[in-house]
Amino acid sequence: MVVVAIIALLAAIGLPGYLRARKRSQGTSIKNDLRLIDGAIDQYALEYNLAVGPVAWSALARYFKPGTQLSQGNGILTGVNYSAAAYAIDSALIVPNVAYTALSDVLEDSFWSPYPTS
Repeated sequence: MVVVAIIALLAAIGLPGYLRARKRSQGTSIKNDLRLIDGAIDQYALEYNLAVGPVAWSALARYFKPGTQLSQGNGILTGVNYSAAAYAIDSALIVPNVAYTALSDVLEDSFWSPYPTS
């Protein structure tokens, strides 16, 4: 009985830290996805000598490693769909609302810099 109580106590201490670390790593992954998308937009603009204008996801998908979630337009969190967003050359990418809402209890707004949250 004492062993069970000790295990329960250790779980109660460790679980919140684990969940917080998991959310921070998801946020870091989303921020990295935004950096990769930003780089793909820049590469597309350089290849086609464009300064302004919209970019379709189908044009960007070839700049990502085939078979990855990002190449398919998906993020690490359920509901993050990069292929549904509109992208423009030389404009700031915005953190997906689904990600911001799901992770806002752990990640402050300054974490997402340089990407705006709305």
